[in-house]
Amino acid sequence: MNQRPAEAPPAVRLDTVTRSFGKGGDTVTALDGVSLTVPRGSFMAIMGPSGSGKSTLLQCTAGLDRPTSGRVFLGDTDLTELGERRLTLLRRERIGFVFQAFNLLPALTAEQNVALPLRLAGRGPRRPEVRAVLERVGLGSRARHRPAELSGGQQQRVALARALVTRPEVLFADEPTGALDSRTGRGVLELLRSMADDGQTVIMVTHDPVAASHADRVVFLADGSVRDELHAPAPEHIAARMTSLAVVPC
Repeated sequence: MNQRPAEAPPAVRLDTVTRSFGKGGDTVTALDGVSLTVPRGSFMAIMGPSGSGKSTLLQCTAGLDRPTSGRVFLGDTDLTELGERRLTLLRRERIGFVFQAFNLLPALTAEQNVALPLRLAGRGPRRPEVRAVLERVGLGSRARHRPAELSGGQQQRVALARALVTRPEVLFADEPTGALDSRTGRGVLELLRSMADDGQTVIMVTHDPVAASHADRVVFLADGSVRDELHAPAPEHIAARMTSLAVVPC
């Protein structure tokens, strides 16, 4: 009798994750028993009012912060069991980050900025490898330009290429269009959408319903807990749900 192949684990799984800050009567609970599963090749957006725990959730999921209790898995690896050195190596090799601030080194060209994670990992970056990822984000002709010679949208695309050059299992994006105008931001979001369509797992924190509408799934937080989720929603449905979270006590 033929055995069915073992099903691959999800890209990310959170099991009753709690994150508290402070002690005694001054304790603040930023995350309160959050459980989530993110399938491979999916695009998930995280939304919620200010102070809902969005950034803390992203930081715990990406191994930038440790939960007070609960477990976080990247594939079949339990991040909560790793020491700091192994956690640092995991972030470098298996996770990509894009932030609102582009964080490019001004003295380096786009090509050199993209190659930087490979150099930090002790890998000699090959020019074809770096050029290929720049081509993927539409900047093959701008490889030798420095950040000051690029528009904001182009700089964010360089930041995306830098995050992708290590071929991460999961790409985390924290307000990736926050510093861009609507037209330029739309181009970056369409790029993230196309990456997910090609199999890249993307987890994005955003306050923008239009940005979130590019995701397969939108998860809403309030007071550190998951309160709702929508699948492939329109921007107006996302905005309405955000308004209800902000107005109605949860």
